[in-house]
Amino acid sequence: MSFLEPIAVSSIAKEAFHKLTQAIVSGEFAPGERLSEAELARRFGISRGPIREALGRLEGKLVVRTPRLGVSVIDLSTEKLVELFAVREALEGMAARLAAEHITDPEIRELHMLLEQHGGNQDVASDSGYYQAGQDDDFHFRIVRSARNEQLELMLLEELYFKLKLYRYRMSSKPGRAQKALEEHREIVKAIASRNPDDAEAAMRRHIRNAITAAVSQMERSEKETNRSQT
Repeated sequence: MSFLEPIAVSSIAKEAFHKLTQAIVSGEFAPGERLSEAELARRFGISRGPIREALGRLEGKLVVRTPRLGVSVIDLSTEKLVELFAVREALEGMAARLAAEHITDPEIRELHMLLEQHGGNQDVASDSGYYQAGQDDDFHFRIVRSARNEQLELMLLEELYFKLKLYRYRMSSKPGRAQKALEEHREIVKAIASRNPDDAEAAMRRHIRNAITAAVSQMERSEKETNRSQT
């Protein structure tokens, strides 16, 4: 069997989807910035077809399509972001509660190992940001999976997380937030490992309330800086 076979178009589109997602989440494209299929295809070194498919998958998640204007990165207002975080707090609080009841011992050990890896990340260690790349690297994703509830997974991982992922990374860049978030993650794992649903839910809700406070603070600071530059 030869490994030198043509790459399926679907594989290229999948890779384009993941790379484009990471580029948007990490801030290479600003909220509201227009995305050109031709320019993205040039930068990725591929045809426009896979880019079009990737953008289609991201519609309603990280990008929006406007008639006559094309595709652009989502740009949530402060009010909309607060609404989404209120939903996130309720759902992830439930996920932590269920995880305390259903998580396995190996999964608890994996969570401890994951947070050790996060703590060793240069950005986290320097308190400049806390970026969690893929699903397996995402602490909150692991908690939701440990809850053993398919409907909860669907609501959080397929519908809510994409909209929030862009802002989760940016809020973690607030001075002092990365290290604080890591410590809050450790408190959540401690509560889950103790098999205490009430403590686990309370720790998760507290963490997300702190996160939205940081997010709103960042957005307000960005707005002030923008206004100053325009005057």
